[in-house]
Amino acid sequence: MPLYAAYGSNLDPARMGERCPHSPLRSTGWLVGWRLTFGGEHLGWEGALATIVQDPREQVFVAVYDITAPDAGLLDGWESADSGLYRKTKVRVNTMAGDLVAWAYVLDAYEGGLPSAGYLGVLADAAEAADAPDEYVAALRARPCRSVGL
Repeated sequence: MPLYAAYGSNLDPARMGERCPHSPLRSTGWLVGWRLTFGGEHLGWEGALATIVQDPREQVFVAVYDITAPDAGLLDGWESADSGLYRKTKVRVNTMAGDLVAWAYVLDAYEGGLPSAGYLGVLADAAEAADAPDEYVAALRARPCRSVGL
């Protein structure tokens, strides 16, 4: 069964249970050599959208899910991969049980811009729900953000 590495709002197991009811959480871990960033602010959202980019000095906390074929199609719709906003890339996830190869969504837009405060709060809440380390959640909450309407 394919594995999906969630780093954004899908870190939250309850949210994923609603979006992909047949795809259980397998593990959590780290994308070593990647960093969480934001981009696509010009696309008309309230702010920039989460994505990951390679960076040898960083790591990103992820939740790994076993994804069924029907749920993969639903998830593509949720993540706008079917419209080309995000694309899938293979990543290696370091878990306590060993490394796993999974896919993650990567924004197909230029890096840069600030996420909205509300969106950043959703990401931090999702990381907290996935039992991310307190320091990771605090760093998300402390990131620069923009107020809606700026």
